Amino acid sequence: MLSFALLFAYACPVQVKPPALPSLKLVKTIFGSISPKSIVASGTGLFFAQNMMYTHKITVYSRDFKLLKTISDQVELDRLGQSNYKGRYQGAPVECAFSPDGSRAWVSNYQMYGRGFNHPGFDEANGGVKYDPSFLYKINTSTLAITTAVKVGSVPKFVAVTPDGKLVLVSNWAGYDLSVVDPGSNREVKRIKLGRFPRGIAVDTASQHAYVALLGGYDLADIRLSDYRVTWIRNVGRSPRHLCISPDAKYLYASLNGEGRVAKVDIARRRLIRKVDTGTQPRSMVLTPDGERLYVVNYNSNSVSQVRTSDMKVTRSVKTNLHPIGITYDALTHRIWVCCYSGSIMVFQEMFPKSAR
Repeated sequence: MLSFALLFAYACPVQVKPPALPSLKLVKTIFGSISPKSIVASGTGLFFAQNMMYTHKITVYSRDFKLLKTISDQVELDRLGQSNYKGRYQGAPVECAFSPDGSRAWVSNYQMYGRGFNHPGFDEANGGVKYDPSFLYKINTSTLAITTAVKVGSVPKFVAVTPDGKLVLVSNWAGYDLSVVDPGSNREVKRIKLGRFPRGIAVDTASQHAYVALLGGYDLADIRLSDYRVTWIRNVGRSPRHLCISPDAKYLYASLNGEGRVAKVDIARRRLIRKVDTGTQPRSMVLTPDGERLYVVNYNSNSVSQVRTSDMKVTRSVKTNLHPIGITYDALTHRIWVCCYSGSIMVFQEMFPKSAR
């Protein structure tokens, strides 16, 4: 017979208490002549803010919040490997991704300005129309200088570098496709058709699969990087925008801009697990390295939500300045950097309870 203690254990299973999550304290707000669309941490102490066509620049900050350099998006393309384009051009920096060692930054430009660029794509672009191509800028993070330009599709938005450093992936919003760039030769080697308004990209740690959110629908594309075969994870939710992948590559998290929610998806089963309301128009997200916390900016709620990934519960919410749109996490300092389209960057410190230290 089972002992009384064992019977009690079976009847009353021990409830595991979720880990205590940190609170958030605002430690710095950075202003200036900025209109940041995105902010990305290099992992080596640099923070790149992309300021679109409104101020035509990339602003680079240090961990102690100092402005290290303002990089103009004005370039001479023929000096950056594009001999067919003579003279000076301007871009419109949107998003950024760093090489695994942080030595190079890749920045997408919403469109180019200058001779030969007369039919730019735009946010409501029709996939049946051919729009101007645009360029990625490659930046040396030691000199903070643009060294190379790589031609990609129309209205390139999100950029991702595979963890093995062998590929740079760019979602071309108005082209309805994905550019695959070889960072060694600095050229596009593949263009993959996907569908309406590709945006967020997440790559697994083995660099075998890339996942792309299509904001113009309900689905996520799964691209096998060995042969670029595309399969689909269907019906995740309306207008998926940004993607994060768990450290063990078991789950995807998708911000659903059209629903005001964030979805958790089981990759192997290709199945939606749960959704949680975070705020109106959730945009960019960042996952902490341990995979326990997801931070989401809610564009029209002017807030940042902290989501506990184990049960998809919103555990914190803090107010921001108008229109938060980009977010990044610095693992060394446990700080969250949030950029607001209205013209500021806010830095929040994670404050851990004593029991969690």
